[in-house]
Amino acid sequence: MKLGATLIFALLFTFASLANSNKTENKGGEATIGLNIGNKAPEISEKTADGKELKLSSLHGKVVLIDFWASWCGPCRRENPTVVATYEKFKDTKFKNGKGFTVYSVSLDKDKAAWEQAITADKLGWENHVSDLQGWNAKFAGIYGVRSIPASFLIDGDGVIVAKNLRGPALEQALNDLLK
Repeated sequence: MKLGATLIFALLFTFASLANSNKTENKGGEATIGLNIGNKAPEISEKTADGKELKLSSLHGKVVLIDFWASWCGPCRRENPTVVATYEKFKDTKFKNGKGFTVYSVSLDKDKAAWEQAITADKLGWENHVSDLQGWNAKFAGIYGVRSIPASFLIDGDGVIVAKNLRGPALEQALNDLLK
């Protein structure tokens, strides 16, 4: 009998813990910081090519694609024309929860010249390019759990993750879904 009661208590405790771990809001009603859809995206504060600090939160109010990539990554470079076309199409668009669309590019390059050359060659026209030039050891790649690239997180105007790892037409479709 004692063993049965202990087992029931353990099961109830486990289910209660699991139920609480899936919540995406804290008691104040704000989204919890995390990497799941519905979580507020963790802050990124990194240096631009000219050495200025650029925070992800400085783009608050816009829909943002956080794009982890590198100049040496073939799949990233092949995806760039799609990202550029989507940026051009939606950069001045009003969304349900955001005004305008931009890209916050986080490079996993180690070679600054190669990174800058790829930005120019691929015509990445947005201003938000950052890197710590640490390659796979990049601080924010670790924080975001990036194990392969390209990797991306789409966040709304409040910084809440609404989609992840969108490729090709899926990015445009996700943005269409966010329109007013």
